[in-house]
Amino acid sequence: MQVQFNSDSSVMGTENVAERIEAAVREKLSRFEERLTRIEVHVRDENAHKGGNDDKACTIEARPRSGRAIGVTEHAATVDLAARKAANTLAQRLERHFGKAERHKHDPSPDKII
Repeated sequence: MQVQFNSDSSVMGTENVAERIEAAVREKLSRFEERLTRIEVHVRDENAHKGGNDDKACTIEARPRSGRAIGVTEHAATVDLAARKAANTLAQRLERHFGKAERHKHDPSPDKII
């Protein structure tokens, strides 16, 4: 599973923000690793130099091996918290997505005898 990290220039205040967030996202989504090809993480500060509550946003998009991409966005006071919230929400959505796929799998139809 490939993890791609993107951010705007106002978020990269500390050196290891990308490593911290990537590690947290990988840990939270590790159980889906075999079913995903790529995860894209986007973090941004929505009002840049101005302060404010919940102005940091994290969008995570997961690419399942089959099917369409699944994405979530969460806001928080810090990018780490926004990423943690987004990873939790995405894990729930993936659980639902893959759970539905498992429930709707059908055994092959038995041959009809006439």
